[in-house]
Amino acid sequence: MKISIRGKIFLAFTLFICLSALIWARSYYSQYVLNQKIQIIVGEYDLFNAILEARRYEKNYFLSFDRKNIAEALYYVRQTEDILRNILNKYGKYTLAKNLDQRIAELVTYKEALSDLLKLHEEGHLVVPPDTIEFIRKQGRILTSNLRKIVKKESAFTRDLIGKSKTIHLLALIPVFILSVSIALFLNFNVNRPLKTIENAITKIASGDFDNIPEIKTGDEFESLVNSLNNMFDELNKRSRQLMKAKKLASLGRLTSGVAHELNNPLNNISTSLQILIEELEENDLEFKKELLTGAEKEVERGKEIVSSLLEFARERTLTLKQVNFKDLVDSAIQHIQSQIPDDIHFNIEVLDDIQAVMGPKRIERVLMNLIVNAVHAMKDGGDITIRAKNEWDENGFSFQVIDTGEGIPENIILKVFDPFFTTKEVGKGSGLGLSIIYGIMELHGGNISVSSEVGNGTTFTCFLPFNHPDQREL
Repeated sequence: MKISIRGKIFLAFTLFICLSALIWARSYYSQYVLNQKIQIIVGEYDLFNAILEARRYEKNYFLSFDRKNIAEALYYVRQTEDILRNILNKYGKYTLAKNLDQRIAELVTYKEALSDLLKLHEEGHLVVPPDTIEFIRKQGRILTSNLRKIVKKESAFTRDLIGKSKTIHLLALIPVFILSVSIALFLNFNVNRPLKTIENAITKIASGDFDNIPEIKTGDEFESLVNSLNNMFDELNKRSRQLMKAKKLASLGRLTSGVAHELNNPLNNISTSLQILIEELEENDLEFKKELLTGAEKEVERGKEIVSSLLEFARERTLTLKQVNFKDLVDSAIQHIQSQIPDDIHFNIEVLDDIQAVMGPKRIERVLMNLIVNAVHAMKDGGDITIRAKNEWDENGFSFQVIDTGEGIPENIILKVFDPFFTTKEVGKGSGLGLSIIYGIMELHGGNISVSSEVGNGTTFTCFLPFNHPDQREL
């Protein structure tokens, strides 16, 4: 029978509460009995002290035959009787001495003997019969001896009871400790571990990992939840594969459309120029014919550039890795495109000299060159280009930025800038593959690229590169 996690926790704590209640009840009973015993001992000590006082006045009388001593002795005997009757009524079932009625009878006999002696004295009989004296003394000794034994026995038993109570309390801690450890282990294996498994699963989901999590056999809601999560993962993976396939088909469609569009324009221009040449073949206007052929040649070069970009976009992703000083790579990239940079554009280089990383230098140099050229094109009226790199941004790598003060990218198109064949430049000014190629180069290095922009306030491209390439291979 499967028990829910709520039922398991309820059962564990019910067991703990029941055991604690039993231990508390046993402890309370022991403390109650001990308190009763202490009250009995206090009463018996008062009892014993009262009878001793009565015996003392009894002896004083037989020494001085002073009537006041007999009266005092009777006072303490009556006090002793009251204490003894009170003990019998309140704590009789807790006393070890079960013959307290007999002690009361002995005490009454002793009291009557003293009363008779006091009456004889009041009647003027100053000579006390020897047998009366002996009887009173004997009765007093019996009472004193019996009460001393009762007090001694109760005291010994109470000391023993205190010792046993300590032992019981210590022994009671053992099952409480065992049960506490058992509950802790139960909660760890039946609650904490499943929760940790589910927490890890949620972390995996957040990171985009939809692999199934290990099954747990707890027979409760956690097992059902993990099974549900795994079913969800299976469905997500299925949907992800379907979505990936749809994206690939969409990308292929966009790529095909882009290729057709990009190649169609130069082919149309070439075709038009050739048709005009055919029609004007017999004319003697050589300059016009040369102009048409020159235009056709430019369109052929444009077509070759498009094909070259496509080959670069689709070429096999291999790298020749080496340790590179990033500052030297920045200087080299700027030097290669220096002729394309107008005089009204200024550079701010904020790159630390000690940034070293393993990378494909030619590829990263191309990334820098393309980003700088894009920044130049975005600043038609001049401006500043800032190249910044700091290695304290991430302990596993560093980030570099290319920042311009150009016109910026509108919000509605910024998410499309890395798509193949997407460009905002005029026809013939770019293939729309530059940022797509950069994106692929950064992924190939185990890094990433992102863009932020505000219309009228420029654009920032931020790239992250690890210090060591994930594969660390040299090709």
